[in-house]
Formats: sequence, C-alpha cells, structure tokens
Amino acid sequence: MTILIEQPEFGVEVGTEAGEKKVFEDEKELVLEDGLFVVPHTNSFGQTFRDYDAEGERQPSVEIFYQINHINQSYDFVQRMRKEYSKLNRVEMSIWECCELLNEVVDESDPDLDEPQIEHLLQTAEAIRKDYPNEDWLHLTGLIHDLGKVLLLPSFGELPQWAVVGDTFPVGCAFDQANVHHRVLYH
Repeated sequence: MTILIEQPEFGVEVGTEAGEKKVFEDEKELVLEDGLFVVPHTNSFGQTFRDYDAEGERQPSVEIFYQINHINQSYDFVQRMRKEYSKLNRVEMSIWECCELLNEVVDESDPDLDEPQIEHLLQTAEAIRKDYPNEDWLHLTGLIHDLGKVLLLPSFGELPQWAVVGDTFPVGCAFDQANVHHRVLYH
C-alpha cells in the first residue's frame, strides 16, 4: 500500500528519485511499474472532476459539509466508531443487494454528482472497464468502493453524512493544509 503525503504531479510517476521525472505520453494508460500508478488528468469521458474550489451549484453545500466534517471527525469519534462497527453484527448480504441499498443515498460531499450512489458505483466501474478492459479486479474495486455508505441508512446505524462520506483525513494530529476545504476548519 502506498500513502501519498504530498499532492502528486499528474503525468509523472510517483516515487521517482529526486530530480528524475518519468512522464508517460498516454495518460489513459494504466501504469503499474513497481506498484505505482500514473493518475490521469481526466476521466474516461474527457471530464475533469473533484475541483472543490470551482464555483458551482453544489459548492456552497459541499463547503458546509466539510466544515461540519472537519469539526466533528475527531480521534475520539473514530475510536468509538471502530469499537461499534468492528462487531460486524449488522447484516450479511450480497454485493448487489448492498449496491441496491445505495439507491437511497446521495453523497453531500461530492461537488460533481447529485445522483444516487448506485449510479456513481456503476459509472465508476464502467469507466474503469472502458479504460482498462483487462483489469477485472479494478472493475470490481470501482463497483464496491463506496459500499460503506450504507452506514447512512437506518438499519446500519443512520450515521450522519459527515461521518461516512467525503475525503478521509488522519485524526489525532495537526490538520494539514492539503486537506480538502482545510480553511473552513478555522472559520
């Protein structure tokens, strides 16, 4: 597993030696050299996304979401949630049954999408399949990456959105300026 501390320079292989840059011509190509990926500038439909500072219809509500998230997502809260949910005593179901539950969930943290999460899962898996047709494991990863959002539903604890969706950040340490909407924590 690789955890990036700094923002990657797109089109440049992450993890190269200082001063050495390895630029890849085809930004749609999945590069798995020494376990490292090149992150494309755009999605498979030619659109950029996840611009949290861009003006848009959802921008004000996304900013409010992150303010609430940053205030409440504490080390103590995370420890309580780990204790509660590590019991694994909720329900057993198939992946598809879980996907269907996300018909009821719209992610308040997403500046790009205001559709039910099942659409996001299917769009993600399909975009990955289109770009990387031979990477079955990656298609599945795209499909299941947000299944934890069922925690928003009453039968799974009905946690607030700030506790489940959005970007995640380390807790128990200083809040980094690279975090999404870091400024709202100080207002």
